[in-house]
Amino acid sequence: MVVGDVTTGTEVLVVGAGPAGYVAAIRAGQLDLDVTLVERDAYGGTCLNYGCIPSKALITATDVAHEAATAEEMGIHADPAIDLAGMIDWKDGVVDQLTGGVEKLCKANGVTLLEGTARFADENTVRVSHSGEGQGSESVEFEHAIVATGSRPVEIPNFQFDDEPILDSRQALGLTSVPDSLVIVGAGYIGMELANVFAKLKTDVTVIEMLDSILPGYDDDLKRPVKQRATDLGIDFEFGYTVSNWHDRDEGGIRVVAEPAEQAAADGGEEAEQLVDDRLEFDADSVLVAVGREPVSDTLELSAAGVETDDRGFIVTDSRARTNIDHIFAVGDVAGEPMLAHKGSTEGKIAAEVIAGEPAMLDQQAIPAVVFTDPEIATVGMTESEAIEAGFETTVGQFPFRASGRALTTGHSDGFVKIVADDAAGYLLGASIVGPEASELIAELGFAIELGATLEDVAATVHAHPTLSESVMEAAENALGHAIHTLNR
Repeated sequence: MVVGDVTTGTEVLVVGAGPAGYVAAIRAGQLDLDVTLVERDAYGGTCLNYGCIPSKALITATDVAHEAATAEEMGIHADPAIDLAGMIDWKDGVVDQLTGGVEKLCKANGVTLLEGTARFADENTVRVSHSGEGQGSESVEFEHAIVATGSRPVEIPNFQFDDEPILDSRQALGLTSVPDSLVIVGAGYIGMELANVFAKLKTDVTVIEMLDSILPGYDDDLKRPVKQRATDLGIDFEFGYTVSNWHDRDEGGIRVVAEPAEQAAADGGEEAEQLVDDRLEFDADSVLVAVGREPVSDTLELSAAGVETDDRGFIVTDSRARTNIDHIFAVGDVAGEPMLAHKGSTEGKIAAEVIAGEPAMLDQQAIPAVVFTDPEIATVGMTESEAIEAGFETTVGQFPFRASGRALTTGHSDGFVKIVADDAAGYLLGASIVGPEASELIAELGFAIELGATLEDVAATVHAHPTLSESVMEAAENALGHAIHTLNR
């Protein structure tokens, strides 16, 4: 018997239950709207199940093991035994707790949950196909829809994720045994975070990056401590190369072929001969491809609803998260850069409130970005160069963690806090941090920017001692010329 083939209706249909979609659904429920949330995989989406949360769990676990094994300076001598299967079980327990909580919160806020894959039939109807033999499908008519289908890893030619030795980030986070050697393609935030994880698991890691540096888009002074720490962990880098193919080795494992990025398109003659001479080969157990993410918009049949996308497949939206169809919204990764969970959650709330008639819009002054490498990097607002390009006369303050008593007592004193302000009025324009707990410290500076705080405001705020957050205060004081624990500019 086929189950389904019925039509139901809802005020608000949310497609996708990741951090953008489930937040939108819960907020809409709080606003007394009738909400249906469709999810085809797992509540919590990629972030909670296969990305943000599991990766940070493994980052924390491997940090614990690595710090215990390298704390001789503190008088601690240890040789931790790592049970990766047990570590994965712990990680999965964290994930299950959070995703189960999402499902409970949705239900508690009156959200109807529907499992399946949604495709637009027209601008007021989706068809939801249920997985499983004989499960059929059903139609859902809606007054408003919020698309929150997220993103997926980008595949590259000859490195398809369904080939066993080729891993995406989700598969890498699910490994139950430690590979002896791993090639990582891409030195962006995903590649660098997982390079740190596997290096601390004693895997021989080689990172291949087509550009000339790690973490494209971040300033060199932020990247320098991260690159140095990665090198200290034994991670090898090959810059200016792109992988072209791979093959099995008779003795086990695989061999990966890389070509100079600027020559990768050569198709004959002397250039092709030079290309062969310049090729590099790497032996490994597996390859992790982490070259970026792309929107999941091609599964939705958006054209049936008249919804427009750009040339990269991102759904085009305005400051209220609306698409070109007034009653259809898009939030999260599928709506474009920056592809950050917290940005998607904010958009989800805005979309729900706009639908409910609230005067809401996306007017954030600054959205923080974090890279959970060792050490961490966090930024918010403008860099110094961006502020100058925008026409500001700037004042910059900086405080090194090597001058922080608390940082020294943690054994992590690489890096600094840097603040950029408008020279005329002292308003904070941006900040960047590389060092311990950068992901937590950046929140104070984001809050200051949102409030329109000045350097004087931050410097005059009494910070507890001894804490890492004192470094924020001292960076503001440094910009003003009266920092106590570092030389002033």
